[in-house]
Amino acid sequence: MPRHPDPDLEKRILNAAQALWKRGGEQSLTMRAVARAAGTNTPAVYRRFKDRRDLVRGLLLRTVARLRRHFEAGENVEAMADAYIEEALRLPHEYELFYTYGHELLPAKRSDRARPIRESRPNFAFLEVQLAKRLGGSTDDHTRLALAMWATLHGTVSLLLSKSIPEEHAPELRAACGAAVRALLQGGAMFSEKHNEKRRTGSDQRRSNNRSSNNPQL
Repeated sequence: MPRHPDPDLEKRILNAAQALWKRGGEQSLTMRAVARAAGTNTPAVYRRFKDRRDLVRGLLLRTVARLRRHFEAGENVEAMADAYIEEALRLPHEYELFYTYGHELLPAKRSDRARPIRESRPNFAFLEVQLAKRLGGSTDDHTRLALAMWATLHGTVSLLLSKSIPEEHAPELRAACGAAVRALLQGGAMFSEKHNEKRRTGSDQRRSNNRSSNNPQL
């Protein structure tokens, strides 16, 4: 009788890879070990993931999709920020995996021109969209604000996961992070390229006026 494809095999492979990473880190994540843990054979794993790098990308994309669901369930940007921290603390090994191999999601560099972050980070793109809806303007206007928020959240999570701050101060750190997110939203306009261009133009004009006043013969 012909063998029927297993519709759950890819999920089992990813679950097995995730468990191996959690238990033994990078050294334990081999295609043979994943096949054994998933209850299949190595050729079956290779039929779904061409190599170990492709398997890691599968894990990364699953993490991205899971976090996106939490983002979409949030009623505002502040709720998205809370979800980011909660998920990182709930699944620290997945968080570590993502930031160890996150570069695997970056597109191949084709020119010297920097490509928008949103092209390789769909959740970053989603945050830009939410900021534009809340504050007005285009997604491009809020890239720097989104970066500032990402840096704030990642820094907070890193401090919490590394135990770099005493456990009894963790609530204070999270409250400070929440306050920082709200402050960033309130001052969001200052992060836009248009605002910075106006500041540069104003500074240049003031310098020009100062030179003129100091050199009346000009």
